[in-house]
Amino acid sequence: MTEQPRSADELLDIVDADDNVVGQAPRGEATALRLRHRCTSVQVRDPQGRIFVHRRTPGKLVFPSMYDVVVGGVVGAGESYDEGALREAEEELGVRGLPEPEPRFTFLFESPAHNWFVRVYELECALPVQPQPEEVDWWDFLSPDDLERRLPGWGVVPDGLECHRRLQAWHAQRP
Repeated sequence: MTEQPRSADELLDIVDADDNVVGQAPRGEATALRLRHRCTSVQVRDPQGRIFVHRRTPGKLVFPSMYDVVVGGVVGAGESYDEGALREAEEELGVRGLPEPEPRFTFLFESPAHNWFVRVYELECALPVQPQPEEVDWWDFLSPDDLERRLPGWGVVPDGLECHRRLQAWHAQRP
């Protein structure tokens, strides 16, 4: 699979504090001006419960060369969160025919440089993955314990790490 990475010219919906669309802007402009937009994050596990982790390529617009514990990305203009989650998961994992990612919750991720709503999903992938070399430098499926041991030594994408931590808390609250 050789999808082209989404470009800085890709059009995004810009949203207000209640996640309502109020305009559109190219991705590069939305990022540079810290315009609030929408993203998806999908935590992918294999049938053994191991979590897909990867290192982003150096050419990524946001968080280049950092490790990530989720797959995902921006939601395109006019695209739903659910459509974006499935598209991004299939693109980054290099597979077709994944089940629909299961939505868990949405939160606002804010930092001095970034401002976006993140809808968090989970997905089990039993298919053999072939991550895109344009998106992923390195990847593996790690047990939750192995991942937790490695996280302190890695430079991890901040919103991905926040998604991971919030998913852990979400699961801990469930009966």
